[in-house]
Amino acid sequence: MASAIQKIALNASRDIPFNKLVLSRSNVRRVKSGLSIEELARDIERRGLLQTLNVRLVLDGDGAETGTYEVPAGGRRFRVLELLVKQKKLAKTAPVPCMVREAGSAILAEDDSLTENVQRVALHPLDQFRAFRDMLEKGMSEEEIAAALFVAPAVVRQRLRLMTVSDKLFDVYEQDGMRLEQLMVDL
Repeated sequence: MASAIQKIALNASRDIPFNKLVLSRSNVRRVKSGLSIEELARDIERRGLLQTLNVRLVLDGDGAETGTYEVPAGGRRFRVLELLVKQKKLAKTAPVPCMVREAGSAILAEDDSLTENVQRVALHPLDQFRAFRDMLEKGMSEEEIAAALFVAPAVVRQRLRLMTVSDKLFDVYEQDGMRLEQLMVDL
């Protein structure tokens, strides 16, 4: 007799007013790296918030709900929203999309924070090239693409040089049959 497969339940998502959120001490990111908060703020102003914050209900010493939520995962996004509130570009009561983890969960807040930061996979250069090419074909200039993605125009130009490469070589590269440097040797 086959056993039933245990079904998983995903965390609930809901909008929480920004002024009900606080940055958690369990957030593992301490060292600033990558895009600055100001650059990320410009991106969120342009594009909106693309990822939710991961939050947990804050309980008082007696285990009662306080009405606030800590943010163990999504600290940079929280800091950006905080900056936008200070700049009066976002209302302090603006609804923020959040994934809500149950209070008292067996999953540690540090676990959520670390997992969100460790399990990222950088975009493959071929996928990056294809996206840049699509943006170019839809009317964006190389400079506009670079500005939208906070990369140097030289990065965009370098990737777009791949437009002269044959599809057969792309297939080999995609299957790890050659390195990017080999693909670009004659460009």
